[in-house]
Amino acid sequence: MTAEIQLLDERFRRIVEPDATLVRIADGMGFTEGCAWVHDGGYLVWSDIPNDRIMRWSESDGVGVLREPSRNANGNAVDANGYLLTCETSGRRVSIARPGETETTLVDSYGGVPLTSPNDVVVKSDGSVWFSDPDYGALMSDQGHGEPSQQEHNRVYRLDRSTGELTAVAEDFDKPNGLAFSPDESVLYISDSGFTHGAERPHHVRAFDVEDGSRLTHSRIICEVSPHVPDGLRVDTDGNLYVASGDGVQVFTSDGEMLGKFLTPEIAANCCFGMADRRTLFICATSSVWMVRVISTGAYPF
Repeated sequence: MTAEIQLLDERFRRIVEPDATLVRIADGMGFTEGCAWVHDGGYLVWSDIPNDRIMRWSESDGVGVLREPSRNANGNAVDANGYLLTCETSGRRVSIARPGETETTLVDSYGGVPLTSPNDVVVKSDGSVWFSDPDYGALMSDQGHGEPSQQEHNRVYRLDRSTGELTAVAEDFDKPNGLAFSPDESVLYISDSGFTHGAERPHHVRAFDVEDGSRLTHSRIICEVSPHVPDGLRVDTDGNLYVASGDGVQVFTSDGEMLGKFLTPEIAANCCFGMADRRTLFICATSSVWMVRVISTGAYPF
């Protein structure tokens, strides 16, 4: 399969021009994940999990290494103050640092017990940090730590940075993975990638209403995703949902109607919007990273 754009609904024309082209900006990686745009510096970062490093790319400087080792970093997010938050698979924590500076622990335990392997992270406009903690790090010793999980459930957590309180907001997932808020932050989307460890297990994206800015209610399945599983998620300012999957990035309306796909030659694990106007979609696809200019605009400045 080549990198191309597939229109499935006429509304997809509002997202991308018919003649838009996917351009590869990096290759030769082990497994790319966790792309995020660093708005202060104007560059992209992503994790190369098996090679234990975080990479960076800019139009002016090309590809380089931002952090090595990274403790098998996975998901990354940049907050409104320019700090990089990183989910460390083998480090079993969410770390925080100014890009290029030494990272410190933001959170590494729940209920006095070590986290299993934080996977993806998003920062809400109130500064709270939401992250998933499936057991992939326990199951994949080559990219994680290989130690049995000490948590009873694979959860999604909310960290109140003003108080330091960590709350489990969801624990009925098989393998919670990618996270993304709707543009007004009234809905949180969470992907479940349990299918990676059993054909009968989930491969869908669920939506939750966000009550009082801190609780999740009204769970519902928005879309089933195949091939492979839904992984990283993003939304645009119109509320459309971008889902990294086995054939690239699949784009859905907020009601779960598929509009089109950004097809990649390898499995896509994550995506994000970047550049100053947030109108470039970046895609992490196994050994490579791709970019494509779009009409739509990413929902967040960070």
